[in-house]
Amino acid sequence: MDEAPGLSDQYRTASPWPVFVALGIPISELGLLFGVFPLAVGGLLLFCGSIAGMLKESGYVESTIRSLVVLSAILFAFGGALAFTEINLVTRGYATIAAAALLLVGGVAFELFVWDNKQAI
Repeated sequence: MDEAPGLSDQYRTASPWPVFVALGIPISELGLLFGVFPLAVGGLLLFCGSIAGMLKESGYVESTIRSLVVLSAILFAFGGALAFTEINLVTRGYATIAAAALLLVGGVAFELFVWDNKQAI
C-alpha cells in the first residue's frame, strides 16, 4: 500500500513566486495611497525579487543577482520617466527610483561578496 498516493519525484512542486508577484504591486499601491513611502518601496522590492526568483526557478537565467541588476535598470528608467517628465507622478517615481537603487546595491553587493559554489568544483 502506497502511503502517499499520487506523489512521486516526477511531479513538480508548487512554486511560491506567483503569490508574491501578485502581492508586490498591490502592496506598493497601498503604500502610495496611504502615504507610507517605505511600504511602496517594499512592495516594489517584493515584486522584483519575486520576478527574479521565478526567472531563476524556471531556468531562464543563471544568476538571480544579475537579473536583479537588470530589473533595477528597468525600474530606474521607469521611475525617471514618472518623476521627471510631463507625467508628473513624482511620489510614484521616487518610490520606483528608491526601489531600483536598493535592488542595484543589493545585486552588486551580493555579486561581489557572496561566494559562488561553482568556483569550488
